[in-house]
Amino acid sequence: MNKELKGDERIDQLMQYNLEIIQSSSVFSFSLDAVLLGDFASVPKHNRARVVDLCSGNGAVALMLSQKTTSPVTAVEIQERLVDMAKRSIEMNQLTDRVEMIHADVNQVTQHIKKDSVDVVTCNPPYFTVSDHSRKNPNEHLAIARHELHLTLKELMAETAGLLKTKGKAYFVHRPERFLEIMDAMREVKLAPKRVRFVYPKSDREANMLLIEGIKQGKEDGLKILPPLFVFDNQGEYFPEVRRMIYGNDDTNE
Repeated sequence: MNKELKGDERIDQLMQYNLEIIQSSSVFSFSLDAVLLGDFASVPKHNRARVVDLCSGNGAVALMLSQKTTSPVTAVEIQERLVDMAKRSIEMNQLTDRVEMIHADVNQVTQHIKKDSVDVVTCNPPYFTVSDHSRKNPNEHLAIARHELHLTLKELMAETAGLLKTKGKAYFVHRPERFLEIMDAMREVKLAPKRVRFVYPKSDREANMLLIEGIKQGKEDGLKILPPLFVFDNQGEYFPEVRRMIYGNDDTNE
């Protein structure tokens, strides 16, 4: 399999899934939030579902999901360079029959994927709003990935709801400081929040990520706040649950 790289690209491992992925520090590298989202999302194991990953970056979450289901996974990314990286990673892992990469703006996603046709949507979106006072990353690729330059939270929720079938599920990773805004945006488009989990770097620190599941046209009651997820112990080592997400069950992979 051709592993030719461009510029400052490198090949890293998605260790739990025994996959390889093309990364670039100057363009995009997936981080723990993608790993957490890939683990948190529940996808049918059968081959009859439609699974879509929005804001897919270099395809990390889509690749992870492909190992949890035999259904096809479609990834959507606005940045052409990242689409190219993802496509080469898909080919490198011999998953071209399982994972499709689409170069598109999420706001036009229903031009590529039929409305009300998707069973599961995942998304690791830009976290930060944009204003006259925003400090944006000077690197255009990283700025687009991290700031709402092309996709706001409300737009994301509207497009997600448009894609999903009734009772279809959506999974997001985001920042705790926007929790109430996320809940409001979901409920506005009839995505009922169902499960929330806050992620803490250490047990004595504030949460710095949250995971949230929603169901299209779901009932408003029944929201579950799951036990907290702590990433590092007092010695700076991953807690077993996080270590499993990263390395799988075999600790010798560390």
